[in-house]
Amino acid sequence: MRPGSARLGRANLDRLPPAVRRPAYDLSRVTPGIVHLGLGAFHRAHQAVVIDDCLATGATSWGIVGASLRSPDTRDALAPQDHLYTLAVRAAEGTEHRVIGALLGSVVAREKPAALVERMADPATRIVSLTVTEKGYCHTPQTGDLDERHPDVVHDLNNFDAPRSAPGFIVAALARRRALGAKPFTVMCCDNLAANGHTAQRIVTQFAALRSKDLGKWIADNAAFPSTMVDRIVPETTDADRDAVSSALGLRDAWPVMTEPFTQWVVEDRFTAGRPDLAAAGVELVSDVKPFELMKLRLLNASHSALAYLGYLAGYETIADTMQDPHFARLAARVMEQAAVTLTMPSGTDLAAYRASLLKRFSNPALHHRTWQIAMDGSQKLPQRLLGAIQDRLARNLPIATHALAVAGWMRYVGATDEQGRAIDVRDPLAAEFAKLTREAGPVAERLAPALLGVEKVFGPLGSEPRLREAVTAALGRLYQDGARRAVESLVSA
Repeated sequence: MRPGSARLGRANLDRLPPAVRRPAYDLSRVTPGIVHLGLGAFHRAHQAVVIDDCLATGATSWGIVGASLRSPDTRDALAPQDHLYTLAVRAAEGTEHRVIGALLGSVVAREKPAALVERMADPATRIVSLTVTEKGYCHTPQTGDLDERHPDVVHDLNNFDAPRSAPGFIVAALARRRALGAKPFTVMCCDNLAANGHTAQRIVTQFAALRSKDLGKWIADNAAFPSTMVDRIVPETTDADRDAVSSALGLRDAWPVMTEPFTQWVVEDRFTAGRPDLAAAGVELVSDVKPFELMKLRLLNASHSALAYLGYLAGYETIADTMQDPHFARLAARVMEQAAVTLTMPSGTDLAAYRASLLKRFSNPALHHRTWQIAMDGSQKLPQRLLGAIQDRLARNLPIATHALAVAGWMRYVGATDEQGRAIDVRDPLAAEFAKLTREAGPVAERLAPALLGVEKVFGPLGSEPRLREAVTAALGRLYQDGARRAVESLVSA
């Protein structure tokens, strides 16, 4: 069917082909119990799918109201189709389509901040979850503390009832709950932060204490911030993806999400105001998420970043393309292997099997996950993905050449010029600072590596470690001299 005919919506779900799954519950009976900040593709391909499964068991009071903190694009695309959208699960064997109904509505925070605060403060809201990316927490990644000089933090402290930032909205809503005498909602961080629940709690309570010490103490004493580990690869949706999904549905879907068959969600079972039966929907409820979180950050995310920076420099558009190069596949395997020795996992965890599954997932030819997309916001990601493992390996007197090459790849990338002299569109909160340092140092590893390692917000004290400086400088020199392909080949062949 030609895309662009009738729009997906509640009134025409019965027109979907039999092969397309649809909500297995009465949509009219669902009421909101969750507010989600950061209504992007990842949430819609991961947490919202789990909640959709929970709703199918009869737990109809756990619908989601989503909030985009800045852009209206998601709201504008989903509102005309009753916030229904398609999950397209792509594997080498083919694509499965499923319409998700867990999302009941959406708010653009900057358009109606008071409305979002009111929704979060409503006692019916028992969970506020977040996927706002690392930079959305207005914190310093190296320390995990609130960045009190962040422009959004400064704004929110002076405009308490019209916040811009995720911490600002959470604190404003919790203050309202306290004034109402209501229980605080659970704050459930689903971003790739180290000890993400504890980090979110520290940021929120620090923000609240700047407003009122009593409010900060009330939040610290009464609100729950469970840590989580989330895992699913979700590439950016393209126009071609939209056309393909619309053809499969026979209805137009303006905002589908693409993903892989694999999904995992590990959650610390700590909630202040109840939760849906997450375990029935496949979530692993545990007392300590940290081992699983580090496993994902240091195995999946670290190797993903290494492939993204070095693969982009080598001219590969997607992770799957990069993995077709056997030297880059060996690079990913080596990053995982060398990070694995820094992990302490619960008994029965099969790290070798997990690493093998990651290599298979990265090679999925149906999943067009762009290296450029993964390379975004590296200043926020490096501390959790690469630097922690480097620090632990140095403490054990183990070599760090593999991770150092990944860091050097990031340095070459944020210089904003590729190996053919073309401009790189660097998306990073510190992009201007990196550009300035690159201009001053020039393409000289002995000058640029120490300059970037000296960026305190990224590297902290680790940046002055002589062994790291030596390894990264040498790796960056090889990238300038030989290019990414030859540098990776030389490393994995040694």
